[in-house]
Amino acid sequence: MLFGPDAVIHSREQLVVFLQDLHQQFHAGSHEWENTTLEAFLEALAAWVDDSPGAYRNAGETVPSGGDWTFMARALRAATNYE
Repeated sequence: MLFGPDAVIHSREQLVVFLQDLHQQFHAGSHEWENTTLEAFLEALAAWVDDSPGAYRNAGETVPSGGDWTFMARALRAATNYE
């Protein structure tokens, strides 16, 4: 695992490596993956994004106001049919 749960991503290139690392963890049968189906993963993703202000608050942080939510939404949508 290259990136821990508190990884900070500073660029598109780092995000690509992060996603590749997640993919490798999944295929390695990582015990850290509780949501092993697409349905469970997407449900958990939506729940976490919804609850993220509380998660950030519990960590003593605030949700980044400058986060590019549109980029992430487009990336997730594109992954539904991108080859």
